[in-house]
Amino acid sequence: MTAWRIALGVCALATGILVADSMSADVLSGEPIPSPPAPASHLLPLTLQAALTAALNNNPDVLLYKERIQEAQGHVRTQFGAMLPTLSANIRQTKQTQFLGTIGLSPVRTDPFSIFDTRISATQHLFSLSLIQRWRASRESLQVTEQESEARMLDTMASVGLAYMEGLKAMAMVKMHEANQLVMNELLGTIRQRQRGGVATRLDLARLEAQLAVERQQGSSARYELEHAKLTLINLLALPIESALALTDEWMIGVPTMPTPEGAVDTALSQRPEVRAQAIRVKASELTYSSITGERVPSLVAQGEYGLIGNRWNNTLDTYNMALTLQIPIFDGAQREGRIAQARSQLQQETLRLKSVLNHVKMEVHDALASLASANEQVSIAQAGLHMATTELDLARERYAVMSSASHFELTNGLSAVTRARENLVNALFQLNAARINFARSTGSLHRLNEDSRAEQRASRYLDLK
Repeated sequence: MTAWRIALGVCALATGILVADSMSADVLSGEPIPSPPAPASHLLPLTLQAALTAALNNNPDVLLYKERIQEAQGHVRTQFGAMLPTLSANIRQTKQTQFLGTIGLSPVRTDPFSIFDTRISATQHLFSLSLIQRWRASRESLQVTEQESEARMLDTMASVGLAYMEGLKAMAMVKMHEANQLVMNELLGTIRQRQRGGVATRLDLARLEAQLAVERQQGSSARYELEHAKLTLINLLALPIESALALTDEWMIGVPTMPTPEGAVDTALSQRPEVRAQAIRVKASELTYSSITGERVPSLVAQGEYGLIGNRWNNTLDTYNMALTLQIPIFDGAQREGRIAQARSQLQQETLRLKSVLNHVKMEVHDALASLASANEQVSIAQAGLHMATTELDLARERYAVMSSASHFELTNGLSAVTRARENLVNALFQLNAARINFARSTGSLHRLNEDSRAEQRASRYLDLK
């Protein structure tokens, strides 16, 4: 491998993709130096899309909110059932005696006799404004729970996406330090050759060996960060702790079209489940307030009972009882007025929370958009910086190879510049992809992140081929 290819190889090694230089027709490329892989049978290939899907199916927090939906649905059925007829039946066969009094100072009772009694009772609320409003409020509460579950899903997906990006960053750092060590080992060979010729000194060799030791230490730290990111993913996806993951996705190198703040805010306000949930809470509070005030309205209840009574089941007469009750609330010790005041305050609180949620969502969108724009600019700057640092190292190596009077400091400075430029590019690419996830979360469009990623991947590969 030629010298300039070794120096320029970080982009592909650090990011797993090709980086096109805007100032030149040359494509900066290189061959990655993979870490020793685990046995294929034990590796679980994991794409970002698969990780997000697994989080929705396996994460305990997501499953917990799904159970809360089931609970809310049961509450709705309970409130609806309060407006339906209630039926009950009982059958009773008794044998008893009755006390007839005291005759001549002696108590007297009847002979034992049997009573057979069977009845069917029914009660129906013909009109109750309070019950109707409570049922409607329970339905709104169900929708709130569904939106809260959706918000939890998005939060979990965002956590998984950021953990995935941390893993890609750690992988890039490992490959970057391996690439740096490859270049340093080659330069060590050059310096040792010059030392044997009496041109280089032991001090020159010691400086580069110290740099190599630092790279090895940082590479070890990067390998731990990779394992930590994988363990975080395993925890979020509720996988067996002994699972071995292989992250197979790649970073995006740019944002094709930057969204406008107005369009992003409109998308967030229409898609964010937090906004919909809080709006529904306001409506549910209104219905709860209406249900309590509805207790002032008279309610109409129909009751009926039909049965058979006699000495035995085959010797009975029919009996029935029917009633139509108009219940008029008059005074309950001012308890109702206290509940009305409480419900009115809760309605005002939910209205104020809605304003707070709207302001918070708008702030999150603007902040995420600013972060995305900044990260996109940093990637371009880092690419240009890497190109210039690589050029500096190339020139220093050529000068050091052909001129015996060339200073070793030029070579080490060029190597340090390339190392910093490589790390800057890795950090910039991580910030860009993390900003993409945060922006998608702020606008409530994480479900479409994979589609956007595939489109950008095709575009970036097309540009690289050109």
